[in-house]
Order: sequence, then C-alpha cells, then structure tokens
Amino acid sequence: MKLSALIRKPRGPLILLAFTVGVIPLIITLAVAPQGSGWQSIPDAPNVPDAPDTRATPPAPAVPGKQLVPVRDDKADETPVPRGSKVALRQLVIAADGQDFGLPAWRTILDRIGTPYDVLLTKTDRLDTDRLVRPDGTGRYNAVLLTNNTLSGATGSNTVAQAEWDALWKYERTYKVRQVSLNTAGAGFPCLTPGSEGPASPGSDDVTLTGRGREIFDYLAPDIHIPLAEAYVYRSTLKSGCGAQPLLTLGSSVVGTLAGTDGREELGLGFSVGPDDVTGDLLGFGLLRWATRGVFLGEQRHWLNVDIDDWFLPTQHGGPTASAKPAAFRITGPEALALSRQQAEFRRRYPLADGFKLTLAFNASLLDPEAPAQCHPGNTPDDLTSYTRCLMDQFRWINHTATHPQMNTTPYDRNHDEIRENLARAALIDLPVPTEVLKTPEYSGLGAYAAQAHTLADPVDHGLKASNKALLRAARDVGVKYLHGNMSFPGHRPDCFNCGVRHPLERDLMVVPDWPVAIAFQAIDPAEQVAHYYYGSDGRQDTAAKYKKSIDEQADLALVHLMDGSVYAHTLHQGNAHQYAPGRSLAFDWLQALLTRYTAYFQVPLKNPDWLTLAKYVDARTSHFAELDSRKDAVWNRVTNAITYTPAEDGSLFITGVRTRPATDDDQNGPDEAEKYGSDPVSRLGLTEGDTITLTARPR
Repeated sequence: MKLSALIRKPRGPLILLAFTVGVIPLIITLAVAPQGSGWQSIPDAPNVPDAPDTRATPPAPAVPGKQLVPVRDDKADETPVPRGSKVALRQLVIAADGQDFGLPAWRTILDRIGTPYDVLLTKTDRLDTDRLVRPDGTGRYNAVLLTNNTLSGATGSNTVAQAEWDALWKYERTYKVRQVSLNTAGAGFPCLTPGSEGPASPGSDDVTLTGRGREIFDYLAPDIHIPLAEAYVYRSTLKSGCGAQPLLTLGSSVVGTLAGTDGREELGLGFSVGPDDVTGDLLGFGLLRWATRGVFLGEQRHWLNVDIDDWFLPTQHGGPTASAKPAAFRITGPEALALSRQQAEFRRRYPLADGFKLTLAFNASLLDPEAPAQCHPGNTPDDLTSYTRCLMDQFRWINHTATHPQMNTTPYDRNHDEIRENLARAALIDLPVPTEVLKTPEYSGLGAYAAQAHTLADPVDHGLKASNKALLRAARDVGVKYLHGNMSFPGHRPDCFNCGVRHPLERDLMVVPDWPVAIAFQAIDPAEQVAHYYYGSDGRQDTAAKYKKSIDEQADLALVHLMDGSVYAHTLHQGNAHQYAPGRSLAFDWLQALLTRYTAYFQVPLKNPDWLTLAKYVDARTSHFAELDSRKDAVWNRVTNAITYTPAEDGSLFITGVRTRPATDDDQNGPDEAEKYGSDPVSRLGLTEGDTITLTARPR
C-alpha cells in the first residue's frame, strides 16, 4: 500500500488536525497519541503524489573536511628523567567527606569535560606520598582540586593533619602540580587579608574579571558580569608587597586570587560553588585548564543546534482549551524565504553563531516533485515545495518519516515504508539528507507512550526495552544508525555527558536525545504561545509582557545547556516558524533572546554541526567515557613533553592541549581529528586496543 493513500483515522477524544490540500483532507495527530497506528486506506488523489521508487536515495549532505589532526609521534624517548618529571593526566579532588558542599560542584565540572579524576575524603582516607606517587615515581595526578582551602568539615573541625598537608605541598612542589580551591577563606590563603563574609545578598554587585582573570578565563566575554546568586562569599583584600594577583573582584573586594608561594602555585575562589550554579558553568573549565596547564583528557566546547519538526505537513494551531476550535497551519513558501532571511540576520547580528543553520525535520508525503525550484509565488502546484527546492542549501534536513504516524506498535513493513519512502521522496528533488539519522514522530516507538490508550495524557517512559521492535529492525535495515531521543524521558538520558544510549534491543542503533523547548507546537504567534504557556489564558490579556516572559524563561533554560557545553539539539515545530510580523517568528524571537544571553557571557563561537556529525561526536564521547572506565592513564613527561597512552579497547579519546598539524587528504578518512577552539587545541583520537599512542603536549 502506498503511504500517500493513508490518513490518520480518528480515535477516541484525540485532537485531530485538518488541512485541505487539493481535494484531500490530511488529518494528522500532533497531540500525545496512544499506542498503535490507527491508519486506514483512502483512494489516491491527484494532489498527493504517488509513491516514488523507494530504492532511490537522496544525496548525502556536504560535510566539512578536517582542517587539523593531532600529531602522532614515534615511540617516546625512554631516557630516565628526574623524579617529579612525569605525571598522569588525572585530577585529584579532595573533600572533607561525602557531604562536602563543594564535592558535587567539582564532580559536575569534571564529568562535563570528560576528564578522569579520583576523590579523596580526608575524614576517612589518608593523604600521604603513596596516595600521590606511583611506585615507579610517576605522579598520580596533574592537578589538585579542593572543595575549600582549609578542608574543614561542616562543623568547622579540622580533617587534615599537618603531616598530610606537608605531604600534599611537597608533592605539588616536586611535581609542579597546581592547586585550586573553591570556597576559599582569606584567613587560610596566601597574601589575603580577610574582610566580611556571608551569603551573597540579592541585588549585590556581580563578579568581574581583572586583567589577569581575562587571561585565565579567556573564553569568557571580557566585560562579563557573573551573578553569585545564593553563594556564600569571603570578601578579601590583597596584602601590600605580596606577589599574589587578583583574578575576580566583587566591588572593591577580591574574590579570586592567584598566589605562588614556597615553590607552589594555587588559585583560590572566594565563594561557594554548587553543582547547578552559574559560577561553575562559567568558571569551571578555566579553573581546570589553569590547574592542568591546559593539558588534560577531555574537552569542552559550546554548541547550538535547532530542529524545526514537521516540514511540509500542516499542524494544529489555536488555543488549548476545549472551547477553542483548533485550526490547521502549514508554513507557506514565502514564509520559508522569510525564515531564511531571519536566519541570515541572526548570523549577522550574532557573530558567535556565524554559519548557523536550522535543521528541518521533514515529512515528505506532501512534497510535490512537479513543483519547480523557485523563490517566487505562482505557477507551481505547491509553493512550499518550490521554495524548499530554491532554499534547500540554506537549511539542513533530517528524516522525520513520510506521513508522521505514531510508531509505538506499527508493523515492520509500515515502519520500513515510512522511513524509506521519505528518503525516496527527498531524492526526487535532490534534497540532501543523511540516511543514517531518523527522528520518529514525537519520539514514538522508543518506549514512551500514554499509560492509558485513547487519551491525551502525558507520555510515560517505560524504558527503551519497551520500544517497538519492528521499528528498530526496520530502521536498522534501512541503514539508520542514530535515533533522536528526548531528554524529558529518563530512558533516553545517557549515563555520561554528551553521550548517547546504545539501544538495548538493537545494539546497532544509538539514541541521541534532544532538548524540548516549551514553545507550543500549536503556537504560530505570541497570543497563541501565551495561551498555551499560561494555560487558560485567552492570549489577549497582557500578551506582550507574558509573551516576553515565556520567551525569556525558555531562553534562560536553553542558556544553561549552552553554558554546560551540551551538544544536543533543541526542538521546535514548523508552526513556530510562521512570520507573524515582518521579520519575526517565535523561533527566532527565542533564538535571539538566547544569543543575547550567551554573548553577554562568552566570546567563543557556538559550533553548529550537521546532524550526522553531531551524532558521530556523541558516539565518540560515549566511547571516550567507556575508555575512561578502564582507569588507564595517559602519562605526561614534562622533560620531553611526550604524552603516552595505551588504550584498553578500540574506540575514541578526546584530549586538550596537544600538538596538531594541517590535515592531509589521507587524514580525511582517518580516525583522528582536531580543531583550535578558542585558544585550545582539541583533538579526538582513534584508538586501537593495545597500540600505544605518543603525542606532544603544548602546555599553556
């Protein structure tokens, strides 16, 4: 049966959407649907094109070539070096106990970056030379990270004996290992005179960077204002004639200090940092980078990807209440042109997003291959197809199935046809689509569905083992490798940062989650967004203020993802791309609010990879964390700057701070890749079990 001859059959009290295309009413459900497909056959109609040859494959999207690769050196020089010259690329976090307030902050910072670390709890663990140095004389750690500079417990009691401090400081001197402390009181830190202390007061001054602070945190905007929120603050001043340097100031007080005494270097942060605090999001990477001299396993970059779902299809719009009569909306060809112009203006206004492209998740059942490629109205059977053909290089494209069915219980043949025919229809107009990526309608078929059928209840996550096995087999057989997931569902959330979830029922498939955005799929203008965001509002009372608040709140949430370095895409819908006023859409209102916030904090660009590149990065991050689980260490010889590592298994490993070179033609198909992001060389290494890699460190 041709998919063009299928429509959604009304079932139960679902909200159904109707839109007339020629003489065919296309009815699709975009509310949360129960399990099952509920499709029925209807006669073909002239305005719905017949199914193409499903063997046709669309062209692959152009992928930028590699510019740099890490330099792999010959076998490392084995000449003996003085004690203190070799350290493992592993961090040591020291806390008083498991309830230490600063411990979750360090864990969050390090886990996001993907760098290996150990935790030492001073109430129960002994801090001595054996804990710090291997039997062969190699230092176990290349950075020491304290939750506070005195390591006192919650009651203020001392948890570290003087002999332990002496062992730590001797290690730091001998191995040239730097120390960073959070929640640093002036009384226990070199060159500081304590001032007042206490919780940060609402509306107090923000933290700013000094000249030296701008060097250490060079990825941040130079004029950044860092809010302290609910932090506990130790205000201090520098002692005159002392060699310490201020890094962060709060009004006239110093709250971040760099000191070098008795052959050691230490950095103290004069306020508390929690795992969800903006201060950790902004300063954490710089603290680790300084502590490690910029050479460490792992990486942090910042990303912005946005999907617009349901391209070519009509979707419901209108108010959410029962009395509201839902209408249907399908973006027009001229609006597609307006969207591309908004995108161009967005890139011009925000240079850190230069090169940004929306990704359009398309359903090609209403794509008309007879429509000519043109960016003007008239003389076309479908202006959206015409404008799409004209503008196809301005956007990116991913497979969202042909007709947008719920895929929780659809049979194998139906799943196969939905995926394959969507690609075949794209091929009719040479739409560049990665065949390895699939976004199922509403993430259906992946274990999240309404607990009670025939209702509009929110989906319940039953875990990936409750996925539609027929969908998984069909996706695999078509060549899909990556399925979109949803971070709202616990079963779709990876165990590690920027990782994917290898599907437990089909190991050839990886679930890569998206971030949902609370801009209603039904909303095409501010009034409709207000009506959905503030459920029960008629969208006419204080619309402008409420709309701005809704956009600001969603931008604030997305900003956290950008600050954290999350690579996952954010999802909107085609109705949100409606041009409700000249040059305005809900999508770009939100994006502009988001970038206004990001550029106030950062000066490094936002990466915007195509979806297949994004998914492969997620795959590599997953492999990176699996390699870290082996607890094998890379070792840095500070005399020769050689870094050696012997992998535990095949896979990938990210490393920051090693020498790179321009990529050759032969490198394009190789496993290694590198780039300079901000001022940091970031490399991805392809690993072969047991084959030792030798690299050259480029310390800061």
